Amino acid sequence: MESPKFGEDKRSLKDQKMEDEDLEEEEEDEDESSEADRKRSRSATRSSKKGGSCSGYAPPQLCQAENCSADMADAKRYHRRHKVCEVHAKAPVVVVAGLRQRFCQQCSRFHELSEFDEAKRSCRRRLAGHNERRRKSSYDYQGEGSN
Repeated sequence: MESPKFGEDKRSLKDQKMEDEDLEEEEEDEDESSEADRKRSRSATRSSKKGGSCSGYAPPQLCQAENCSADMADAKRYHRRHKVCEVHAKAPVVVVAGLRQRFCQQCSRFHELSEFDEAKRSCRRRLAGHNERRRKSSYDYQGEGSN
């Protein structure tokens, strides 16, 4: 008669072990999720320390040109990245920081007008590098055919 009771105890021990394992797995899952929550809260804290806010509000990004109120939120990605509206990116003269400048298409930044040749949209330094590279490739091409 004692043997059936002993068998029941064995089953209950087995069941108990399985329940314990399930509880351990649940605790591990909770630990992982709480770790993820801690990481998220840390990154939110970092962004708020850098000047951002947790509310998700960011002041509207505007063009660098003085007195330009173009909202960059609807602008193309290129213009948003360089903080210049399409009009001022192509304008021959733009006032930025009190200086008459032009946006260089090669450098993607504003330079004083003296750094440009006539109405060109690339500064002299970048244009010289571009021309040098083109000359090298044309010399290489001409040199191969003359042998």
